[in-house]
Amino acid sequence: MTDAQETAADSSLRTTGGAPPDDVETAPTPLLEPRDGIPAVIADEESLAATVAAFAAGTGPVAVDAERASGYRYGQRAYLVQLRREGAGTALVDPVACPDLSALGEALGDTEWVLHAATQDLPCLREIGMVPSRIFDTELAGRLAGFPRVGLGAMVESVLGYVLEKGHSAVDWSTRPLPEPWLRYAALDVELLVDLRDALEKELDRQGKLEWAREEFDAIASAPPAPPRKDPWRRTSGMHKVRRRRQMAVVRELWTARDKVAQRRDVSPGKVLSDGAIVEAALALPPNVHALAGLTGFGHRMGRRQLEQWQAAVDRAKALADSELPQPGQTVSGPPPPRSWADRDPAAAARLSAARAAVSSVAERLGMPQENLITPDTVRRVCWEPPAQVDQESVAAALAAHGARAWQITQVAPVLVTALA
Repeated sequence: MTDAQETAADSSLRTTGGAPPDDVETAPTPLLEPRDGIPAVIADEESLAATVAAFAAGTGPVAVDAERASGYRYGQRAYLVQLRREGAGTALVDPVACPDLSALGEALGDTEWVLHAATQDLPCLREIGMVPSRIFDTELAGRLAGFPRVGLGAMVESVLGYVLEKGHSAVDWSTRPLPEPWLRYAALDVELLVDLRDALEKELDRQGKLEWAREEFDAIASAPPAPPRKDPWRRTSGMHKVRRRRQMAVVRELWTARDKVAQRRDVSPGKVLSDGAIVEAALALPPNVHALAGLTGFGHRMGRRQLEQWQAAVDRAKALADSELPQPGQTVSGPPPPRSWADRDPAAAARLSAARAAVSSVAERLGMPQENLITPDTVRRVCWEPPAQVDQESVAAALAAHGARAWQITQVAPVLVTALA
């Protein structure tokens, strides 16, 4: 970034908004172009080895991004990995042709990785052997710094003054070969990521939040993989309409059958059978294939064999003994839904109301979203089961036990002591 761009970036970070004066001419925001052109996609071991060597020899942080095929393919695997580092340029790696990128991950192991919305990309990067030890998340940095819009395009434009090309974020990245416009879009995603990181680091430091951000980044980098979700079928869209246990069993059987088909065919489950169709079948409990074919989502385009497959799932659920049917509510740990607190524990409801107001006030003063100051779940848990002796030390210990970072405890523990009292 040139001195002029750096000055402009610093200025834009400090701007409070509003239109420029009428007598000031504003230049159009330039559309960003790849500085080194569009690199060839790395899809063989020889090219990958050369890339590993180049990035190991580079300097400074490395910008990393990954493209998935959500809505098209089963799972959340990476179908393209983009990297950029000073001295190495930009690389586009095909993890389908090169499924083991552990050598690349090891070459960059001690380097700070710059990602945007890191929690979205780290799981699929971990699957191919790329695990960072240090990160800088530009989206989270934007949230902590108080930016109203934290999408990559919005951040690059407001902070660095460039417009990123739009339009390819939701395409099917499993397509081969990848069209050149898509590759250009992918290369641009890492083009200015390190420049954005540097500008945001300055702004966080100016606001006195840089150490807070580092605590957050360290927590993300050191977090273990998320455990498998229990009873994922319960998250079927429209599930709130299904109230009887037998109907819930139909949802479970259809969801499980759909998941097996989707995994075998490597397509998104929604392309096999929609959530709406699953709920329709659960509510109707169709007695046969003919009745099933008359339901929304099981129309004339569906073949007889497919209909028989789904009807078999419905019949399995209908044949279950009562003892085998799922329970109405998912077993959860922690406090009940807040809407029931007033009836179940009025004192806890009062604590939660006071705590929410206090946290909101602190978040507003610090200029950041409440959920980044402290998670709502943490607040609920502490309010539902507060320490026996409410004081600064006990509340701080309770927050830490629920995963709050040191900076969060420093900011919210004092106001929670008052709220809990």
